[in-house]
Amino acid sequence: MFEGFEERRVATSGAEIFVRTAGSGEPLLLLHGYPQTHAMWHLVAPRLAERYTVVCPDLRGYGASSKPASDPAHLTYSKRATAEDLVEVMTALGFDRFRLAGHDRGGRVAHRLALDHPGRVERLAVLDIIPTHHVFTNIDQRVATGVYHWFFLIQPAPFPETLIGHDPAFFLRWSLKSWSAGRDDFFAPEALAAYEAAFADPATIHATCEDYRAGASVDLEHDTADLGRRVSCPTFVLWGEKGKPQDLAAIWRSFADTVTGKALPAGHFLAEELPDETAAALAEFFA
Repeated sequence: MFEGFEERRVATSGAEIFVRTAGSGEPLLLLHGYPQTHAMWHLVAPRLAERYTVVCPDLRGYGASSKPASDPAHLTYSKRATAEDLVEVMTALGFDRFRLAGHDRGGRVAHRLALDHPGRVERLAVLDIIPTHHVFTNIDQRVATGVYHWFFLIQPAPFPETLIGHDPAFFLRWSLKSWSAGRDDFFAPEALAAYEAAFADPATIHATCEDYRAGASVDLEHDTADLGRRVSCPTFVLWGEKGKPQDLAAIWRSFADTVTGKALPAGHFLAEELPDETAAALAEFFA
């Protein structure tokens, strides 16, 4: 995977971030989600690198990036802290402004980055997510069933860590399949191996639980405090209609000034289930 991409590690003020880069032209930052790594972009990033300088990091706590020690308030794994990592990474790579796309948890980091650093983001794409504040304030039985892991992973340590750690590969594969409308045949063996290798590390399991604990505490506090602020740059919402039949773009219009959107006939993991369509949609928006 990622033939022709360069690897590097970038030290930020709070972590050390593993990054792959390739291409030329305007910079484009791609953020992965849970329970994955930057490997989720392995079919999309090379296509986008034909016209952009593509930057694919592992978020702090995930993959080959460092796992900073957690804290009782979960600030270490807040989206604000993670977004700051990525701003510092892009600065280290020489990019003051960039295009930004995030899937799943990476989309939540991207949303926070666009709010905290509006001058850095030219265009924002979020893949298959609804803003965190909207989810927590509009929960019902159907939604809770679909995002059951939110409420499992936020339980105090070491409860979820212990259960996941008993068989991390089972938990990972169950999650990938259940969030893909019952399919897992489209995941490349190399990508699955990368996800399983990351989840074999107890530090990754703990850090990713901390990501969700932050989402239900400090992130929600930040989002509530910022309800009067909106994403000012053009925003594109791409989602899988098999898992989210509602119009996600309509929801995002309460959080961003200029929103367009498109649904694809897929489950949650768009970049791996429909890589050609995902790459084409992103390329059209970022152009």
